[in-house]
Amino acid sequence: MAHLILLAIVYLSFISLGLPDGILGVAWPAIRADMGQPLAAVGAITITMTICSATASFFAGPIAKRMGTGAVVATSCLMTALALLGFSVAPSFGWLISLAVPLGLGAGAVDASLNHFVAAHYSSRHMNWLHGFWGVGATTGPLIMGLALASTGGWALGVRSIGLMQLTLAVVLWATLSLWAKEHSKPPTGEDAHGEVVFQPVRPLATWLAPTLFLFYVAAEMGTGLWAASILVTDRGLTQAQAGIWVSVYFGSITAGRFAVGLIANRLGNRTLVRLGIAVAALGALVFALPGVFGSAASFGLVLMGLGCAPVFPSLMHETARRFPEDVARTVIGRQMTFAYAGGSVIPAGFGLLATWAGLGAVMPVVVVILLALLALAVALDRMT
Repeated sequence: MAHLILLAIVYLSFISLGLPDGILGVAWPAIRADMGQPLAAVGAITITMTICSATASFFAGPIAKRMGTGAVVATSCLMTALALLGFSVAPSFGWLISLAVPLGLGAGAVDASLNHFVAAHYSSRHMNWLHGFWGVGATTGPLIMGLALASTGGWALGVRSIGLMQLTLAVVLWATLSLWAKEHSKPPTGEDAHGEVVFQPVRPLATWLAPTLFLFYVAAEMGTGLWAASILVTDRGLTQAQAGIWVSVYFGSITAGRFAVGLIANRLGNRTLVRLGIAVAALGALVFALPGVFGSAASFGLVLMGLGCAPVFPSLMHETARRFPEDVARTVIGRQMTFAYAGGSVIPAGFGLLATWAGLGAVMPVVVVILLALLALAVALDRMT
């Protein structure tokens, strides 16, 4: 029973991690109107959060080893809760930037710590479902903010509501710290005759190649999510509402795909899922990139790409605990999350420069190339480990 309770807490923690991720974009028009800020000022908040999240992820491994995963997650959840509650009463824009620091640090620490914990203690099925529950949170957060804006409560009510939900979870986490200490990892790889886990000698290159896969993958996933609507409106003639629906379907297919993949993940194995997923995602990106060949059906390439993306991130993360010994895996997972944050911010922004120089039609062919390179690197890492 304790095992199931802890698993439920882990899932709730990842829903909680996803809750704040989409609310800033929904709330920003109201926030900037209240605080008299230009449209681009949101970049100061997002850059601050990204840097802090990447930093916390990089150092989460040794911190979790010393404090314990449960204590790190509980502390980080409390930090994000207080930051969100601070957001809701912030008197000026400068306070929002300052509060983005604990919000980013807390999110990054939870992300890396929980990913390592699930990779070491649970099956590939649960890792895929874990990231599916992040999608539930990322979908629910904007809905809560939208309801708050639709009422007379304004954006502050939406942020405060999510902050109180985070605070409630923090209380639950602190009250159940003993459950984390009792959870023991099942051997992630084959055992020798003495029951000891056997790993190949660690090659330093592999400990950096594994994070590089996350840089490429997140760049492709988030770059598509960021620019798909602009491509659909500017190059394909869709309305903004229609483009928004297609982007929602894209992210929805990733979330639904992760829950579906969880049913077969243990049977197929991480490495097979990664290769199949990347291949399907590349095919979907190619279909979306070629409206001249596929016509109006090209938009369905987003759905195909989303389904292909579904198993890649969680399966790569779960396989890390099978490629490397535990202490090395902690460090590598921290690097993976740092590279993921970089891939989700720097490269999609670079796509904007590419679109300015060569047109929006150049974005998706580059995404296809990134995914093909990702497939080649994944195969190389499998051979190396």
